[in-house]
Amino acid sequence: MSITKEQHLTELIEDRLQRLNLPENPTSLYDPVRYTLELPGKRVRPYLTLVGCGISGGVAEEALSAAMAIELLHNFTLLHDDIMDKADTRRGEASVYKKWDSSTAILSGDTMYAVAFKQLQYYGHSSSYSKERYARIVDIFLNSAEKVCEGQAYDLHFEHQKHVTIEEYLNMIKGKTAALISGSLAIGAAVALAEEQTISQLQTIGQKAGIPFQIQDDLLDVVADPNKFGKMRGGDIQEGKKTYLSLLALQRCNKQQKSFLEHELANPSTTPDEISAVIDLFDKLDVIDDTEKMIRQYYKEAMNQVDAFRPSPYKRKLITFLNRLLSREF
Repeated sequence: MSITKEQHLTELIEDRLQRLNLPENPTSLYDPVRYTLELPGKRVRPYLTLVGCGISGGVAEEALSAAMAIELLHNFTLLHDDIMDKADTRRGEASVYKKWDSSTAILSGDTMYAVAFKQLQYYGHSSSYSKERYARIVDIFLNSAEKVCEGQAYDLHFEHQKHVTIEEYLNMIKGKTAALISGSLAIGAAVALAEEQTISQLQTIGQKAGIPFQIQDDLLDVVADPNKFGKMRGGDIQEGKKTYLSLLALQRCNKQQKSFLEHELANPSTTPDEISAVIDLFDKLDVIDDTEKMIRQYYKEAMNQVDAFRPSPYKRKLITFLNRLLSREF
């Protein structure tokens, strides 16, 4: 199989997802898995897996099994996240937790994790991959999964931790969000039989892109069009979440402003007017502008790392992809 102008990487990913050949029964186990994978998603992580393979000199299609493993791992974490957050919706539709129940969501998520490992078996059974190379692919996958869980644990701690520093928050998203983006590029490079230096470079690019990816979500919560973003403006404020914006604002507040902000973040019934007042405070403290600057700086650093790779269609794809992330509205 080769990539043509008509068949883009995203089409390869969607086609492969549809051909996962999940069992029909028990329906209570596999229907939620199918439902989750059919929800519209950005497919950021499997896309980066294929690009990571291509930019390292490999054949992108060879990384499809790794891309499926990464996407299944990502969705596994989302099913469990929705239970922990008691989230009713996911990607604009009812979450598995809401549509079925928490027990179903837990079990279906666990199944996704098992199916992800089955995707990686392709490399273990292939004569093209040595025992050491297969172990490297699995190591990247497991390290990514471990870091995501660590990040989620820190996020849970923050719900009950009164004072969280920006440094602690950045460390949390290095795990919860950036680790899997970093791992996606790295596992693609490992499939391409790339040198460790190349794998490390791509891991750095992924981390530099993954951190602002999460901070953008924090920013979009207060500046995005709700119809495009998929949730109400200021939802994080209403839920009292610790975000990059709220932590930066608390760092800059005077005593009166800090008292107001802490009160609103702790208030379970914040009104739309109060949410607007918090956003106005963010604006007054230059939090929104400075957050935008930080996001651009991170993406610039990621781009600088990409420059080290020789020209190729996949280098162009990665540059285009990072530019799109920088300008995304949802």
